[in-house]
Amino acid sequence: MNLADLSAENQRAIGFLARRRRGNFIRGAECAPADGAYLAVVDPATEMQVAEAPDSTAADVDAAVRSARATFEDSPWSRMRPADREAVLYRLSTLIEAHGDELSALETLQGGKLQGIARMVDVGAGAEFVRYMAGWATKLEGQTLQPSLGFPPGVQYHTWTRREALGVVGAVVPWNFPLAIALWKIAPALATGCTVVLKPSPETPLTALRLAELAVEAGLPAGALNVVCGGPAAGAALVAHPGIDKLSFTGSTATGKAIARSAADHLTRLTLELGGKSPLIVLEDADIDAAAAGAAMGIFFNQGQVCTAGSRLFVQRRIFEQVVQRLAHAAEGMKIGSGFDPTVQLGPLVSKRQMERVIGYVDGARSDGATVLTGGARVGEAGCFVRPTVLVDVTPRMRAVREEIFGPVVCAQPFDSVDEVVQMANDTPFGLAASVWSNNLSSVHRLVPLLKAGTVWINCHNMLDNNLPLGGFKQSGQGKDLGRAAVEACTELKSVCMAV
Repeated sequence: MNLADLSAENQRAIGFLARRRRGNFIRGAECAPADGAYLAVVDPATEMQVAEAPDSTAADVDAAVRSARATFEDSPWSRMRPADREAVLYRLSTLIEAHGDELSALETLQGGKLQGIARMVDVGAGAEFVRYMAGWATKLEGQTLQPSLGFPPGVQYHTWTRREALGVVGAVVPWNFPLAIALWKIAPALATGCTVVLKPSPETPLTALRLAELAVEAGLPAGALNVVCGGPAAGAALVAHPGIDKLSFTGSTATGKAIARSAADHLTRLTLELGGKSPLIVLEDADIDAAAAGAAMGIFFNQGQVCTAGSRLFVQRRIFEQVVQRLAHAAEGMKIGSGFDPTVQLGPLVSKRQMERVIGYVDGARSDGATVLTGGARVGEAGCFVRPTVLVDVTPRMRAVREEIFGPVVCAQPFDSVDEVVQMANDTPFGLAASVWSNNLSSVHRLVPLLKAGTVWINCHNMLDNNLPLGGFKQSGQGKDLGRAAVEACTELKSVCMAV
């Protein structure tokens, strides 16, 4: 489906692409990259180019960081009344909703996501998150403390703490939920009075650029939000820039480790939300139909391109076949196609490279002795479509079991006891999320503290709330997105001691 094939409604919605070549957004205006290099933005449903965005260099990144620094130091944004920052962010949330058709269409066009999912998650939940963070602008607080200082004799002291904006926040976001995750990084930073340089994924830059325009329309000062597009070179330049006070990244563990090494030179503050291989555990007392449906949603939602996807399914042996057969049946019944088709349940993967990577994992598992119960192949000759896949007869050392595939592929394994499944679930370098499916509260409460994961869901999976921090244990990262934790990560805590 190319632009001319879209409905009239969606064609109106993406008028943003009347100019197919877009620039970076720096100091409140669009500008061409310094060396004139661009990258193609490709619709993965058709493998056709729909736009171009800059392939920025260190010079572009430096211009954006300088813009953000000047705005932080010289504009009233960081010193603005908290209630006024709240009002700007609230207006931005309203504009995101008002442009929901446009933004969701751009999400579908650049990343293949089902437009209904984009409308619900990136636009709807994203706007709601901005409103949630707008409220935090007026709720930053310190403490008054009772000191025990006794020198010199007779002198009394008054001590307190205050939270202050860190400065310039660099945000590097992935391609799976590009608008939503960008807002996870931007909103808490702006609420505290920080300024931002955002680098979207080269596959999905369009909604970030449109968001920057809407932010200016909402009243954000020029330079408070800057967007620099590009590939690894732009990301590396942003991470290494001495003008960045805090870096927030969502992406692979390998890239997160490289960011941590680079950021160490300047002791840049970090929030890293990295890879996952999340276990979805079904105990024998669970509702079998609900658990099978939950497992399908846990791995096939957004084509499995979800950090917290339930990609390892553990089912107690007595009900293993029942759950797995229901899961396979659900996979086989899913309609695959363009995200613009409201009857479709599974869209394309984000790129041809990602499609080949996912199929490579399935082929490798098959060679290692796994059984492909269903799926495991490309759909058609055009577009980046992969059938939803269920693997059984897998072993713990297989790459498909140990490594993050980031596609619609689940590895199902039986277990006998709760002690056994705890060991199996924790046998991974990752620790982002997990879910437990059971109607036995005793079993649930026993399992939750034993699972090494930043989030544990009970009888649900992939459910995020603005008030619940999201982040991982082990090699799934450090720091948290969402909730109070995201706000505090954009501030410095200053202690004040006054002799009275």
